[in-house]
This record gives sequence, C-alpha cells and structure tokens, in this order.
Amino acid sequence: MIDTTKFPDPTYRDTVLAPLFEGVKTHFATHMAQINRAHLVMLAETDILSLQDAKSIATALMDIDASIDIASLTYTGEYEDYFFVVEAALRDRLGDLGGALHTARSRNDMDHTLFKLALRDHAHVMLQKLEILASALIDKADVEKETLIVAYTHGQPAQPSTFGHYLSAVIEVLQRDMERLNAAADGLEHCPMGAAAITTSGFPIDRQRMADLLGFEAPLLNAYGCIASVDYVTALYSALKLVFVHLGRVVQDMGYWAAFEVGQLYVPNSLVQISSIMPQKRNPVPIEHMRHLASVSAGRCDMVINTMHNTPFTDMNDSEGEVQQAGYGAFASGMRMIDLLTAFLPACQINIDRVAQNTDAACITITELADTLVREDGLTFRQAHEIAAHTAKSVIADGTSLGSGFAPFRAAFEAEIGRPSALTEDRFKTVTSARHFVTIRNRPGGPAPHAMDDAIAQYRERHAALAAQRQSRTIRHTAAQECLTAAFKTYVET
Repeated sequence: MIDTTKFPDPTYRDTVLAPLFEGVKTHFATHMAQINRAHLVMLAETDILSLQDAKSIATALMDIDASIDIASLTYTGEYEDYFFVVEAALRDRLGDLGGALHTARSRNDMDHTLFKLALRDHAHVMLQKLEILASALIDKADVEKETLIVAYTHGQPAQPSTFGHYLSAVIEVLQRDMERLNAAADGLEHCPMGAAAITTSGFPIDRQRMADLLGFEAPLLNAYGCIASVDYVTALYSALKLVFVHLGRVVQDMGYWAAFEVGQLYVPNSLVQISSIMPQKRNPVPIEHMRHLASVSAGRCDMVINTMHNTPFTDMNDSEGEVQQAGYGAFASGMRMIDLLTAFLPACQINIDRVAQNTDAACITITELADTLVREDGLTFRQAHEIAAHTAKSVIADGTSLGSGFAPFRAAFEAEIGRPSALTEDRFKTVTSARHFVTIRNRPGGPAPHAMDDAIAQYRERHAALAAQRQSRTIRHTAAQECLTAAFKTYVET
C-alpha cells in the first residue's frame, strides 16, 4: 500500500526526480558550487550576511565540496533534488545558519543560471571544433584552388569549377553559421541571478556583482524574463541546428561525387570499408555516418525548440532540467559529426581523369563558347546560344569532345549567321577548355586563381575575428573564476 501522504510518490520518484538528479550530477553540480560561492560573496559584501556567518558558511561549503563524492550519490527521495542535498549538508554542519545561504534567491534564478553556465561550456567547445573545421577547409580550398571539378545543378553536369571554389562556398556558409552561433552564445552572457522567483528581492542584493563573479557580461534586466523568456535556449539550438542542416547538404554532395557513376571524389582507403561479400566494392561509409549524425543533431535541436512551443510565458518545467539534459545530446552527436568531417574532407582528392571524362561527355564548357561569340564575333547572346546548342548536340551525338568539334561549330555558325566565325580552330579549342573557362572567370567570387586568392584571404581574416569573439568570452569567464576563487577564499576560516 502506497502512503499517499508522504512525498515523493515512488513512481514520481523513479520516473522524474531520480533521472533529474542523475542529470544534475552529470551536468550542473560544479556550476551549482560556483553559484553558491558567488552568492555567499555577494551576501557578505552587501552586509546581508555578517562577516562571521559568511565565514562559517564558506568553510562549510569547502568541507561539503571536499567530502561529498557527487558521482557516487544515489537518489533516495529523502531530499527533493541536489539543491536540498547541499542545503541539508549545510544545516548538518551549521544548524539553522545553513539555511541562510538561500537568502534573496530562488531555485528559479539558480536553475536558469545553471543552464546558461552549462550551455556556455557546450557552445564554447562546439565553436572551437567549428573553428578547426573552418581552418582545415580554408587550407584545403587554398591547396585545391586550381583543381578542376564538374559543378552540378539539378543533379546534372553544369559548368567547370575548382574544388577550392566549391569549398569556398562551404566556408562562407560555415562562417555565417559560426556568426549565428556566436551571436547565440553572446545571448547566454546575461545573468539571471537576483531575479529570485520572478520579481527580484527586498534585500539590497548586487546583481552586477553576481554577474561579474560568474563571468557574465551583465545581469539580464527584467526579473520576470529571467525566469520566463528562455529565448536563450531556442536561439542557441536554432543556430546550432543550421550548422548541421547546411553541412548535411555538403555531405550529400560528397556521396554523389564518390558514386561509381560520377567518380569525381576519391576517398582514401583509411576512410573506406569493404563489403563482406563483394570484393570489388569500396564503400565510403563515413559519408553515411556524417549524414546520419547531422540529421540526428538537427533533429535533437528541433526537439528542444519544439518542446518550448505553446508553453506558458512563466516558470515551467518544460524548459528546465529534462529538456536541458536531453539537448546536450545535440552537442554530443554534432561534435562527432564535426570531428569526422574535419578528418574526411581534407583527406579526399579529386579524380582528375574522371573530371576530364565527364567534362568532355557533358560539354560543360559550352557556355564560354557562347560568351566568346558575343565578345569576339559581335553576336547577341541568343544567337550565340543557338550556335552553341547546335554544336553541343552534334558532338554529343558523335561521342566526341567539345574541343574537337570545330567543324560542326563552323557549320552551325555559318547556317545561323551567314558568314564564317572569326574564331580559328586553335582559338576554338582554347575557349572550350575547362582551364580557360575557369581562368577567365576572374570576377570577385569566381573560380579564377586571383579571385580565389582574394577570397581565401578574406576567409582567413574572418576566421581570426570569429575566434577572437569566442576567446573574448573565454577570457572573461576565466578571469571571473579567478576573481571568485580569490573573493571566496577571504571568507574561508583557516
């Protein structure tokens, strides 16, 4: 028979409180100790606590940190959560004074501060990994800036480009994603402490001091919003989701390029698995794992965001421990994907023979033939396009390359215009070559070497700025930790 007068109900204990307790042990206990120490320092500095009481509590906190093995704790239901475990330990050591530490605060402002501190750590590591990936891609783009590829649109061969030019597009999206993630990380830099339940406190607390001791830029101003808004969660996971949506598209291309029928991308043996039955197969399965991890990570971000949908604008558990802990899975799977992509893409090479074969077979330089006729023969683009189309149809039907199609080109030109073209056969071969196609596209953002050099220089500059933005937060966090340690030590009895 269950005693319905005693908290907690066993089922509630096992399905809710125990899992939450385990999550706090894993993700939040260290940050709770930070908050306890910072709050004690602030209470003492504002004379809310006497110097002697502050010293007694500080010494007890030190003893608790040294004597409690958090990892070995098992939830029994004796105390509702880890917060009350610590408070009970204080009261065991200090009697009623142990309850004084909770003056002018609530689990509400503590919880959201805990969540922000934990998310700060996760965002920092994720941004570090993205910086490593971006640096590797920039270096790879520089090395491969003259390596020809076939660029595809709508799944069909379109125009020549270079692997470096393709990677540059990836880099630009990645850096924009890093800007969004940095902006979301900046959104974590305002401290909820001092909001208490929802309205601050009648005690003369110093919210700025709490923010400083915990490494925040400033307090989050509106106390109700400190507890209710949770846009710091939705903003962060929205930004994080985009990283994996966008990188997943690149991974999809790598799968297509590595397919036997295309064969444009060579994946080295170290990243290829064999078939257990078909000895001829080279399976680039890391591509599948990256695609899977990207999708799982994006889905986990959606889970966090969608949990907030249609929740009341107030304190509620929907945004708290359960979803916060589940959300860290997005960081875990996402970091695995980033690490694998960082190893994968720089190791791959372009199969230049297959690129040349596909270039010839699909006549992908034909646009430059039409452009050259406009510039050198004085045609309108539509006239030039018709001549180029007839030429392409002829060489494809004959199974020859565009560069060898001067005769059908000449015939198409004279039939359309009524006179010979100014292009010689040698000039025709030049303007229909993939190398010429790339070299002449020297506008900003194009694949020509000079344009690529300019772009890569910009990427490196932007990369340094993004790293500096993350590092500025880290410097503040580290300095605050040192300040908190020094301030707390002044209250520890020796």
